[in-house]
Amino acid sequence: MAPNTRSQEKKKVLFLCTHNSVRSQMAEGLLRAIYGDRYEAYSAGVSATTVNPHAIQVMKEIDIDISNQYSKTPKEFQDIIFDMAVTVCDRAKVSCPICSTNLEIPAEYPRAREVIHKSFEDPAAAVGSEEEQLRVFRRVRDEIKDWILHTFEKTLQI
Repeated sequence: MAPNTRSQEKKKVLFLCTHNSVRSQMAEGLLRAIYGDRYEAYSAGVSATTVNPHAIQVMKEIDIDISNQYSKTPKEFQDIIFDMAVTVCDRAKVSCPICSTNLEIPAEYPRAREVIHKSFEDPAAAVGSEEEQLRVFRRVRDEIKDWILHTFEKTLQI
């Protein structure tokens, strides 16, 4: 590999949460839409379910289509070494098998050069009317977007 090849490749980022249905899915879509020229975004959950329709709806409101994304487990990425893994909920931080940064040993789960944690409220737990629930989804979407803008722009400047 040429000396500058690694720095010119897109960095691989894996977002993890419990079910890979809302927060990690939105983070994957946001990173791909905002910094897709510099990062490859992926997401997974400790246990896969389905992508929440409200997450699809609120992302579509900001012109990001995540309707083709699907819920995955980390095992699907066992052969990939990520530049960064981000747990976006406290349960995933505790129970996620990715937290090994030992890149030398073979593993049945993916590994990452760096693992960070940034917890976001679970909008799927919101109660109330449909509009009240959507309001929570929008707020969490916007919090994730702001965090991605701040965190990954800063990473780019290093």
